[in-house]
Parts: sequence; C-alpha cells; structure tokens
Amino acid sequence: MKKYAYIFLLSLLLSAPSFGQYTIRESNAIPLHGEWSFTLDPGEMGLKGEWYSDKVPTARFDKVSVPHSFSVDPRYGFYTGTVWYRKSFPWQPERGKRVILHFDAAYYMTNVWLNNQKVGRHEGGYTPFHYDITDYLKSGENLLAVSVNNDTWKPGTVPGAKDNNQPNDSFMGWMNYGGLNRPVYLTVEPEVYAENIKVEATPDLSKGTAALRVRMRVRNTTGQQVSPETSYQVYYNEKPLALNWKSSTGRVAPGQTAILEAEATVPAAQVHLWGLDSPNLYQIKASLPGDTLATHFGIRKVEVRNTQLLLNGQPIKVGGGNRVVDYPGLGSMEPDWLIEKDFKLMKEAGMELQRLTHYTPSELFYDLADRYGMLIITEAGNWQLTPTQMDTDSIRKNFKNQFREMAERDWNHPSVIAYSVGNEYLSEQPAGQRWTKDMIAYARELDPTRLYTFATMRLNILPKKPEDEASQYVDFVSTNTYGNHAKVLDHIHQLYPNKPIFISEWGRRADTQTGEAGQVEHLRDIMKEVRSRPYVVGASWWTYNDYQSRFHGTNANGYRPWGIVGPDRAPRQVYPVYQQEMSPVTVERVRYTPGVQGLHQLVLRVKTRADFPAYPVANYTLTAGDTTLPIPDLHPGGSTEIVVPVRGFEKALRVKVVKPTGFVSVEQTIELKEKESAN
Repeated sequence: MKKYAYIFLLSLLLSAPSFGQYTIRESNAIPLHGEWSFTLDPGEMGLKGEWYSDKVPTARFDKVSVPHSFSVDPRYGFYTGTVWYRKSFPWQPERGKRVILHFDAAYYMTNVWLNNQKVGRHEGGYTPFHYDITDYLKSGENLLAVSVNNDTWKPGTVPGAKDNNQPNDSFMGWMNYGGLNRPVYLTVEPEVYAENIKVEATPDLSKGTAALRVRMRVRNTTGQQVSPETSYQVYYNEKPLALNWKSSTGRVAPGQTAILEAEATVPAAQVHLWGLDSPNLYQIKASLPGDTLATHFGIRKVEVRNTQLLLNGQPIKVGGGNRVVDYPGLGSMEPDWLIEKDFKLMKEAGMELQRLTHYTPSELFYDLADRYGMLIITEAGNWQLTPTQMDTDSIRKNFKNQFREMAERDWNHPSVIAYSVGNEYLSEQPAGQRWTKDMIAYARELDPTRLYTFATMRLNILPKKPEDEASQYVDFVSTNTYGNHAKVLDHIHQLYPNKPIFISEWGRRADTQTGEAGQVEHLRDIMKEVRSRPYVVGASWWTYNDYQSRFHGTNANGYRPWGIVGPDRAPRQVYPVYQQEMSPVTVERVRYTPGVQGLHQLVLRVKTRADFPAYPVANYTLTAGDTTLPIPDLHPGGSTEIVVPVRGFEKALRVKVVKPTGFVSVEQTIELKEKESAN
C-alpha cells in the first residue's frame, strides 16, 4: 500500500499479454526477482548439510527465475517435498533505516536464512509475510537462502489431507503448486514507520455523508518511546478533499507497535458511492515523519436485511463463478496478463459475486475488482477439515494466522464484502459448530465491517432444525449444491427464513454423457429454479476454469473439466449462454421497418430482469452495428424501447449491451427480417 498508485485502465485489460509481469504494490520496493540458484532436497539433507550457508557452493544447483513454481518446472515434474532457493545481492546498510524482506506468498512451509543466520519460519501458501532483516545484513554481498516445502498431502496443514483413513482423502481438491510463487522484494523504512492501515468508510444513506475511520499500525524500532505526529489526506480523482480530522494522540513503546486512530466526515457533496457499475475510488495518504502509507478505498454499505443482500440500500441478486488459480505451465503463479485476462472473461460472463476459491489469489485481482466493480467473498483454507482436526489447537492457531494475514491484506478493498471461514466441513457436528462460532467471533474482532459465512455442503442432507447446523451463526447461508436444487433451497429457506441464500457452488462437468450441451441445459434448468426463489441472492458456478487435481474423479489428462472456459481459457459452448443468463439486461426485437434509400428502423426492447440477476442499471449503452445509443436508467423489472437506424441490406445485426465500465453485459445477434416459412 505504501505510496502506491493504481494505473489500471480498461485499455490495460485489453492489451496484449506481457509474460513475467508481476505487480508489486509498494512503489519503493526493491525486487529480488530474476535468477536464483535452486535445488531439490528429497532426502531432507539440506538443513543438516547447511545448504543455506555460504560455505556450500551452488555449482550443483540449477538456475531458475523467481517468481517460480517448481511443481510445473519441467525439470522437477510435480515434485512434492523440500526445495532450496538461494540468491546473493549487494547491500550497503544505512544508519537509521530498517530493511524489510517481503514475500507476497510462498507455498507452503517456508524457512528463511540471511548470511547463515535463521531469520524466520512461515506456514501457509497464499498470504503475505515479512521479516525485519536489518540486523542480519552486512556491507557487500549478502546471501539469502529459502527452503520451501509443499507437502500438504498429509494431516496437520491448512489446507491439507484428512485424518479419516479413507482412500484418496490425502489430496486436496486442487494442486499443491510449490515454490516462491509470488513476488519477493525489499523495502527500506525509517526507524518509526507505518506497517499497515485500515480504512473504514461508512456512508449515511439518509444524509448522504460518510464517516471515515482510519487505524494506522505504527512500529517503533528505537529504544525510546515516541509520540509521532500523524497527518491524513484523502483524494478523489486525484483532487484533495478538505476534511477536518480528529486524531488520537498515541504513544508507541520502544520495540513495540501501536494503533493510532483518526476520524473525519466526508460531506454529502463529496461522497461518491462505490458500486458494481459505479466503482468510485478514493485514495488516502497517512503520514508519519519520514513515512507515508497510501491505499485506495471505496465508500459503500453492504448489509443483510431479512432475505435480501443490499448494496448501498438497494437489493441485489448477482451471478458468479469460482476461479481456481491454475494455468498450464504456470501452476499457481499469476502474472499480471493472466489476472487481467481472467478478470475480463469473468466480468463479461456476468460473474459479479463469488467466493473465487478456497484461498486468496494475488491482490491484483482485487485491485481490478475495486476499479471495475465486482463483489468478492474471501476464504481461508479450511477445506473439508475433519472434526478432530477442527478441535486441534495447532490447526486452529494456524488457520487464525492465515486468516489474519488474508484480512490484513484485503480489508481496504471495497470489492471484498464478506469473509468465509471454510468450505465443506462437517458443520452439523459439534466440532464444526464450535469452529464456525469461534472463527467468526475471532474474525469479527479483526474486521467487524464485513459479513461472515462459510460454504456448507451439509444442508443438502436436510437437517430438521436450524440449530442442527452451523449456518445459524452466519450472516448469509452459502451452500454447495449439485443436485435436487429446488428441494434443498426450499428447505434451507424454511430453516433460516430470515437469511439470504448464496449458492456458493453449483455446476456440471463438460465430460458427462451429455457433454458441453449438458452444461448449457443444466445452467438453464437451475436458473429457472433460482429465478422462482426470491431469497437466492447469488449463484456461483463451479468453476470458471478447468484445473489440475489429484483428487479422485480427475480425468486421465490431469484436469477436472468443470469450467465454462478450458485450462487455456478457451470459452466453452456454455460461456455465451452463461453471459446471457447472468446479465441483468435482456434485449429483444420488437419490429423492423424497411425504409427508402437503404435507411431502415429496428426497434429493440431492453429489459432489466425482475427476478435473477437483478439490480438497478445506470449509464449502460447499446451498440448495434456501428451505432451506439444510451439506455435510460432502469430499476429491476423496467423496460424501454430503443430505435436503431439501420443502413444497407443486412439480414442480421450484432447487438451488445455495454456497462459504464466498458465491459460487455450481453451480446447477441438480432435477425432483422422475419424468416420466411416453408411452403
């Protein structure tokens, strides 16, 4: 977040991919990308042999480029176990400065040494972590050594294998891609610096104003107590807002951190709400002497009212899709071009509200969701943990650490509307009930501004009472349902009549007997059921993309073909149908009137769905051939007729409805003339 400027224009999304591009948020970062020395350690000899030491030569090491996933490196062929990375870099220590080593993520168990000294250990594969390495640095060349182990196919890790002695339950549902999968870099800080900032922007929808609350975590590395002066500046469209700040006077003890708070009110004239089609962003710079943290935020209100999910006071019902971080040849690495490509394909498919997956992907996806409008539920790694595991103190502690790292990274993103505390665990059993209650309580202490849920599969067995299952503790019910949808949804609604229902997983594979056509049929059949049930606020298809797995039922080519796009993102037959079904807008031909001299009129009726998906649309446009026309603002269930001039003698016209953010909402071909009937 430090001094970071978002420069994500729509043209960037549509530009040619640039391999090897990885966004680092801190503008003062010193990347440690590029060539590293690398070796496997299948015999676990590296620690005893001190492979982190400068006394051990790297002549027998290979050369790799970081970010790196050894799982998909052809030289190492889905190896599972410990590996070693080493890199030397020059440094000249500077008096009064602290040097921080950052890992945006490394999968899964990571140990770090610098100049032959152990720096630290981190567990977890998808969240950022860092170390203050100032006292380990020396003038001249410095040797950084990192061991990484990706063996999460055993009980005890999060995520990881089950301890139930069942065949094929030693595998997660996705691949354990190992390595330094995300950026590694250094930052240089003053002795008293800001570590993180949390911005809470709460609108008063009746008055039109908004309350800002800023909490800055300050670290004091000196030997004396300090009381740093703080200042705050908010910008909208790069123009500063004149706000009156009330700041608390805080003292930070030597060698400790403290939270410094400030509050301000944004007047109504300067409040621009963030929404799906109006993703207005502000920037705040929070400063200490010699240091500034910057982040973007949005002013928006997300709440649950009975069976409704409301965004800025308006009920919304939106489609979605689960994205697995997996790409041929990259594994779980996410260069910018891939994130931008996936975001565009998902956005234009109508995937606007989703959990994404069972872990947090690279932050650029959230940046794009903020910039262009998308609602995300982030989830930490309880994937089908068993009751014994959920009652194990070490697993609970590990999960909390990973959840905290996830929340502290994502809590300023307006696109993040909720957190999930797990997926498909035995939530009707006492251990599952305890887990849900305890983890939501823990999470609310970190971030009380979000909604909370988990993805249950147990409501499909239809418990008799609401207290029989842990969904009693959530703000909205998330259900993974793959059959008998009507009966299941109705029963969930009977159990929890005052909670919205989000279908967190549903879908059909492309390799059933009915093939890709079966995906299309399934999509249309289930949408009929969803549209007749007003308490369903979202439906997220499993999955957006095909992905590799070792879980039972995986095809011989290593992939699970659940996606509306293939592994290489080639759209399947279901993709344009999904786009059509998940668009809040429909277009139909009313009439076509031939004219003289090749000038004709086509009248189209544009409707907004009243059932699902449904939310107000504003500033949409209709493109028909070479003509672009505005669509009047419409509430759910509204309609309007638009007259399109047509020149020439075309038999059909390609029509698009385009969002104000530039993304296509729906695209179809309109026949101009009535088809002649056969005699």
